[in-house]
Amino acid sequence: MARILVTGATGYIGGRLIPQLLEAGHDVRCMTRSPSRLSLDPWRDRVEVVAGDILDIESLEKALSDCDAAYYLVHSMGNADDFAEADRQGATNFQRAADSQGLGKIIYLGGLGEDDTELSSHLDSRHEVGRLLAAGDTPVTELRAAVIIGSGSVSFEMLRYLTEVLPAMTTPKWVRSLCQPIAIRDVLTILVAVAGEDGSESKIVEIGGPDVLSYQDMMQTYAQVAGLRKRLIVPVPVLSPGLSSLWIGLVTPLPSGVARPLVESLKHDVV
Repeated sequence: MARILVTGATGYIGGRLIPQLLEAGHDVRCMTRSPSRLSLDPWRDRVEVVAGDILDIESLEKALSDCDAAYYLVHSMGNADDFAEADRQGATNFQRAADSQGLGKIIYLGGLGEDDTELSSHLDSRHEVGRLLAAGDTPVTELRAAVIIGSGSVSFEMLRYLTEVLPAMTTPKWVRSLCQPIAIRDVLTILVAVAGEDGSESKIVEIGGPDVLSYQDMMQTYAQVAGLRKRLIVPVPVLSPGLSSLWIGLVTPLPSGVARPLVESLKHDVV
């Protein structure tokens, strides 16, 4: 089986992907800026852990040495003034390091949405990362997903808390925007399968789920499954992404800075 580098090993996707890769028989190397954060994971003794940062190309070259494939699962969530440049530099560094080490494949989890349509700044940055990763000699498989549904994901936790706490709510109009949610287990299955694919060409694969739903639809579905009454949801047109994220920070445990990228991405249909 392949030796695979997983960046973003302490993140939501990375931490769930690693045991799946081990179960598939792969030799896994994890890269993180803080190796100690992996010390309590049950699979820690079955993987190699290296310290690295996508903004430090020397550390990337060491992490990618002798690897067959690498998962790029990092994305900046900072302020609009700095996240796009950090994403740009990180992707460029990773592409150059992958080329220098003769990596066989980069697997990148990006965001669903057409390149020629209006996108949020965060989603636009994710598309740019895909283009930069594919600008070198190393083939890239870019998987584009919309809202990922699973316990612990920002999307799901925001939906869960809003639905459970507020039987009636005045919401931003983005609750009516359409997307194609996909379950975390399906995302992990696809990510693992891609590692075993042959091919030397870069490609973009859209992995939106089969259903086209609004965030409002998902909240009502959650209420039904959880045995709650149907929620009264009244969208209003006046809440900006900044105000929306502050509102979410008040009624859920999610920090407004974490919620804002998601809120911005929900402003537009992504199907």
